[in-house]
Amino acid sequence: MTHIAELLMYVAPEPIRQANERWLTRILERLGATRRSAEGLSLMDLWLSPQLLLTQTCGYPLMTALRGQVRVLGRPRYELPDSTGGNHCSLLLSRADDQRRTLPDFRGSRGVINGEDSNSGMNLLRHRLAPLHRDGQFFSRVGISGSHRESLRWLREDLSDLAAIDSVTFAYLARHAANEVCGLRVVGRSALSPTLPFVTAATVTDEQAENLRQVMNQALRELPEVVEALGLHEVLAAGESDYQVVLDYQQEAEALGYGRLH
Repeated sequence: MTHIAELLMYVAPEPIRQANERWLTRILERLGATRRSAEGLSLMDLWLSPQLLLTQTCGYPLMTALRGQVRVLGRPRYELPDSTGGNHCSLLLSRADDQRRTLPDFRGSRGVINGEDSNSGMNLLRHRLAPLHRDGQFFSRVGISGSHRESLRWLREDLSDLAAIDSVTFAYLARHAANEVCGLRVVGRSALSPTLPFVTAATVTDEQAENLRQVMNQALRELPEVVEALGLHEVLAAGESDYQVVLDYQQEAEALGYGRLH
């Protein structure tokens, strides 16, 4: 049987994409599995495919649109700046030459998020700003860029003033594409959140899921260059319940009257 195996959450810069591909190839070799093309599939179609063997999703859609429809395999233990022990955060960034220095200073500024369904780009930002809103509003307007890299471009080109960027993405860009984060400054950090979960099809059994996680870790041990490139040292055991905190953050923001970024 052929399977879908894709890692599309961290595909840039190119050394990161290549390292993910080497890891996936070794995993499939160890399983004796054949890889099926996912070309033409949207992310949602990929996540919900009955042929899904392995992919990565975001914690927010996991607990909303995908809840109960995929099986969590584990969560990555990155050892990168602001990402360690199975957790990461969002870095709240502005231009370095912006005279505003604290988050309250940015009330009434232009915000940008990568998408409404993003934990790092929207949910963690909403949670961090919730105590600071006035009458349900913090920004003068909020744009949707479509990706973290595009949000960074909006900041650099003065199309926006504040964005929340996943700390793993930021670390990869700082290492391999420093021009994309040059001239930007960290204004603050979000609360910690579990790293982006690895998932498989909901029909996979507990035994099969644990075997797959062990093979993922075996492949990492065999590929030290991949560990070095990705900063990914281990796939920790995890389940859906580990991501309840993502919804807790949403509920905390709602309780403070800031259910939607404005």
